[in-house]
Amino acid sequence: MYRYLTKKNLTCWVVAPSCIPKKASDRVKTDRRAALQLARLLRSGDLTPVYIPSVEDEAIRDVVRAREDALKDGKTAKVRLKAFLLRQDIRYEGRANWGPAHLRWLANVVCPTPAQQIVFQEYVRAVSEQTERLQRLEAELPALVQSWRWAPVVDAMQALRGVQVLAAVTLIAELGDLTRFDQPRQLMSYLGLTPSEHTSGERRRQGRITKTGNSHARRVLVEGAWAYRYPAKVSRHLQLRLEKVPKTIQDLSWKAQVRLCKRYRRLVARGKQVNQVVVAIAREMAAFVWAIAREVKGAH
Repeated sequence: MYRYLTKKNLTCWVVAPSCIPKKASDRVKTDRRAALQLARLLRSGDLTPVYIPSVEDEAIRDVVRAREDALKDGKTAKVRLKAFLLRQDIRYEGRANWGPAHLRWLANVVCPTPAQQIVFQEYVRAVSEQTERLQRLEAELPALVQSWRWAPVVDAMQALRGVQVLAAVTLIAELGDLTRFDQPRQLMSYLGLTPSEHTSGERRRQGRITKTGNSHARRVLVEGAWAYRYPAKVSRHLQLRLEKVPKTIQDLSWKAQVRLCKRYRRLVARGKQVNQVVVAIAREMAAFVWAIAREVKGAH
């Protein structure tokens, strides 16, 4: 609807229903009353439009989310297979699951009855199908990103420790143009990484993070934040990624490492729970992601 109206040179806003103020006592809903209410809220500035990605950006986002779905389906298939084997008291004694040795062991498993053997083979086949599906999507993604308009930003994002190609593509595909945020705190709030707060008078109470906004991008940042629990260091893989970006991006990457690694150790020393510390690091990572995106856009 948004794209249809904008092609006709009409101004269109898309507003999240959860962000539309509503009186608790308002129990009557008609089209006329809803239209009047939206007009009043728009005039008073109480409506905020959501960001609409372009068709190209949405296409890359669909590929990224399809990969996430394949990953989840693969994990589910593996859990079902392992649960089935445990019910038969068939246990793998090796070290790592789903490696070459584990797959060879699965090929030699024999169930007590023919019916159970059929079920076992179907579960193994389901795992193989999801693994192949994931590999196909991951193989197609780099070629699609190379011709994407945000390819320079994706390359620059990989300068950060804990952010490799899949994480960088996910961030940009989910967030779009990061320069639309005037300051990094707006991006942190959009990602739901800021703490909830209930303050009254002189008493200030902060709770868990709000978890509003885009959950896919928030998950990627939290996963990447675990890399900062180690001392600041440029590994061989990170050095190869840094060689592809300008000096200003390299400086931002090292600044992020020094600050976030130091902050992780400081928060842990204060007795903070590790998961809380990682979320705090992810919140500050969002600021460096924002800074890199603005740097790349300024250079182009």
